[in-house]
Amino acid sequence: MLTIAIVLNWLIAFLWTWRSTVARRNLPKLANLLEESYSGTTEQGPQPKITVIVPARNEEQAIEQTLRSLLAQQGIIIEILAVDDRSTDRTGEIMDRVAAEGREQGKNIGVIHIETLPPGWMGKTHAMALAARQATSPWLLFTDGDIVFREDCLRRAIRYAESETDHLVLFPTLIFKSVGERMMLSAFQVLSLLSKSFWKIADPKSRESIGIGAFNLIRNDVYRSMGGFEAHPLEVIEDLKFGYEVKRQGFRQRIVFGRGLIRVHWAAGAFGIVRNVTKNVFAVFRFRPWFLLAACVAIALFCLVPVCGLLGPWTSWSASLVALEAALGLYRYCERHINGISAVYVLLLPVAACIIVYMLLRSMIVTLVRRGIVWRGTFYPLAELRKHAGPLR
Repeated sequence: MLTIAIVLNWLIAFLWTWRSTVARRNLPKLANLLEESYSGTTEQGPQPKITVIVPARNEEQAIEQTLRSLLAQQGIIIEILAVDDRSTDRTGEIMDRVAAEGREQGKNIGVIHIETLPPGWMGKTHAMALAARQATSPWLLFTDGDIVFREDCLRRAIRYAESETDHLVLFPTLIFKSVGERMMLSAFQVLSLLSKSFWKIADPKSRESIGIGAFNLIRNDVYRSMGGFEAHPLEVIEDLKFGYEVKRQGFRQRIVFGRGLIRVHWAAGAFGIVRNVTKNVFAVFRFRPWFLLAACVAIALFCLVPVCGLLGPWTSWSASLVALEAALGLYRYCERHINGISAVYVLLLPVAACIIVYMLLRSMIVTLVRRGIVWRGTFYPLAELRKHAGPLR
C-alpha cells in the first residue's frame, strides 16, 4: 500500500508540474485590454455602438452602481436595457429613477419590467432574450446587475473585438472582503487554470469554449443566427452554454484579461460562496451524479494527497514538495496577473479543497432531494432541467 501511495503522489506531482508549467507559459498569450493599443483614444471615425443588457432580480444593493458605471462609459454610443425580472425589493424603482436621470442627461437607457415568467423559461434567460429582441446595436453585451465597469471598459473591449472576434469574454476582477473569500476564490481560479486551457479558446480546432455571465459581448447578427437565448430557455448555466454554442457553431471566440475593467463582489464569506453555487454547480455536470463524484475524487486527490505525503518517507515527501512548488507557482502567477491574492494562500488550498468538495456534494444532494432547484424564488423541476441539459464540451 505504501508503494502505491508513493507512486500516486509522484503521479500527482507530475500532473501539477506539467499543468502549472503549461498554464504559466501560455496564459501570457491572451490579450490584455489594458494595453495602450486597445485604448481607442487615437482612432478617428464614428464611435462604435453597443447595447448593454442588464437583467436583475432583487439587486437593490448593487444595481444603481452598475447602471451609473455604464452611464459613465466614454468613447462609445451606448444603449442600456435594464430588466427588472419580477423583483420583490426596490430594484425596479431604482432602475426607473436612474433611467429617468440618465435620459435627462441625453443618455439612451430604458427599463423593462417583467411581472410573470412564462412556462418553460429560466428567469434570467427569459429576461435577456426579451431585452435582446429590442436591441438594434451591432454589438450586444450581456452582463449582471452587480458588476461595476471602469469608464473605458467598453471602449477598449469594442476596440479589440471589432478586429479579432465575434464573441468576447473578459475576466472579471473579484472584490475580496474576507480571508474566506480569498481562500476559496484563489483556489477556484488556480484549479480552473489547472484544468482548463484558456489559451486554446481562440483555436477553431479546439473544443475549449468559455462564457462568463459578467461579460458576454457578441455581435448582434451572430447572436440572432445562433437562435439567441430562445434556443436554450431552460439552461441553468446559461453563460457556459452560450459560450459553448458560439464555439460549436463555428464563430470566433476570445477571452481576455483587463484587471480592474469590471469588478464584482461575488459572495460574502467562504460559505456565502457555497450557498451561491448550490443552485447551479450540479448543472455544470449536467445533473449526472457520477460525473460530479468523479470531480470530487479528482479534487481531493490533487489537493490532499501531496499534503498527506509530507508525513511519509523521503520518497513520498519529496514528491509532495514538487507538487506544492508547482501549486505555489500557479498561485504566484495569479497574484501578479489575475487576482492580487497573496501566494501564501496556497497553504490553505487543502482547506479550500475540502469545502469545494462539500459544495459540490451539497449542490447534488439538495437538487436530488428537492427534485429540482430553487433560483431567485422560482422552482424548476429536475426532470425538466435534465431534458434540456445538452453537452458543454
